[in-house]
Amino acid sequence: MFTIFWYSLGRSRGQILGWGLILAVLGGYLVGFYDTLAEQQEVMEQLLHSYPPELMAFFGDFGQMFTPQGYLHIEFFSYMPLILGIYAVLAGSGLLVGDEESGTLDLLMAQPLSRTAFYLGRLAAFATTTFLILLVTWAGFAVVVPGTTMDVTPLDLAAPFLSLFIFLMLFGFLALLLSMLLPSRRFAAMAGGMLLVASFFISSLARIDDNLVKVAEYSPFNYYQGGEAIIGLDWGWIGGLLGFALLFALLAWWRFERRDIRVGGEGGWGVSLPAFLKRRRFRSERLSSQL
Repeated sequence: MFTIFWYSLGRSRGQILGWGLILAVLGGYLVGFYDTLAEQQEVMEQLLHSYPPELMAFFGDFGQMFTPQGYLHIEFFSYMPLILGIYAVLAGSGLLVGDEESGTLDLLMAQPLSRTAFYLGRLAAFATTTFLILLVTWAGFAVVVPGTTMDVTPLDLAAPFLSLFIFLMLFGFLALLLSMLLPSRRFAAMAGGMLLVASFFISSLARIDDNLVKVAEYSPFNYYQGGEAIIGLDWGWIGGLLGFALLFALLAWWRFERRDIRVGGEGGWGVSLPAFLKRRRFRSERLSSQL
C-alpha cells in the first residue's frame, strides 16, 4: 500500500506544483488588492448598485463584498469548486481506469499485492495530492494577509480551504465510483463533470428563482461554505459532505474488488444491441407459444 502511495504521489508532483503555485500567486494578488478596494468602497458600492440585483445574487452576496469573508468568497472561493472540481473529477475518474485503459493495471495486479491495498494507496495519494495543492495555495494567502488590513489570521484562512477540500473529495470519489460503473474513463469524467456543473448552476440560480430552492437542497454546492467559513465552519455540513464522499469511496472499493480487469482499451456497456434484440425476440416468441 505504501509503495503504491509514494509512487502515485511522486507522479503527481507536477500537478501539486503547477496548480498550487498558480493558485497561490492568484490568491496572494487578490489578498493584496483588498486594501485598494476598501479605499474605494463608496465608489464601488455606487457601481454595484447600478447592476441588476439578479446578476449580483447569482454570483454571491455583494453586500458582504467589503468584508474579508465576503471579498474572498466572491473573488476566489465562489468559483474554485468549479475549477478545481474539474481537476478532481478528471483525477478521480482516471485513478484506476486510467491504468486499465493503458494496459498497465493488469500487470500491476499480477504482483503480490491485494486489490484493497492497491486501491487504498491510490485513494490516499489522490487525497494527499489535493490537500497539498490547497496547502500551497493557502500559503500564498497566508504570506500576504499580515501586510493588509484584513482582520483575519492565517489560521482563519484555513477554514475555507477545509470546506473546499471536502467538496473536492466528494466529487473526486464520485468520479471514481462512476469509473467503476461506466464503460470508460471519458464517460465517467463526462458524467461527473455534468453533475458538478449542474450543481453549481442549480445552487446559483436558486438565489434568484424561488422555484429552485427545494431542488438546491440536494445540490452539494448548497453546503459548500467557501469564504464564509472564515467566520465559522458549519460542522454539520462538513460531516454530511464527508459522509457521502466516504460512501462513494466505499462503493467504488466494493465494485473494484469484484471487477474483471481489462487488458487494455475502453470497455462496453455489457450488452450489445443485436444480442439484446435477439433475446427480446426469443422471449416474445416463447410468450406467444405459451398463449
